[in-house]
Amino acid sequence: QVQLVESGGGLVQAGDSLRLSCTASGRTFSSYHMGWFRLAPGKEREFLAGVNWNGAGRAYGASVKGRFTISRDNAKNMVYLQMNSLKPEDKGVYYCAACTALGSASGCDYWGQGTQVTVSS
Repeated sequence: QVQLVESGGGLVQAGDSLRLSCTASGRTFSSYHMGWFRLAPGKEREFLAGVNWNGAGRAYGASVKGRFTISRDNAKNMVYLQMNSLKPEDKGVYYCAACTALGSASGCDYWGQGTQVTVSS
């Protein structure tokens, strides 16, 4: 089992950067692919970024590709999401997830509680 806790959310202005962190606990963390998802009001949960279990492969959603970067540190049980050039439409609750398959929420087994990101124009 994996427990996940997100941190780093907040209120920023358009064009700013923000770094989200996900702290994981559980002995099997390094065996999972890790993903970041966003839930915005009135929208379905959106896949933003994923990294495979050893950090060698990454994938990004179309809306954030080129602006967001996912990384992980298995020695520290951490996953990060560096968000640059933030836009007002990036507002939402950001979730970290431990997944057996990347790209869809259905492929994820464990979720954090989420952290709010708000971007003012």
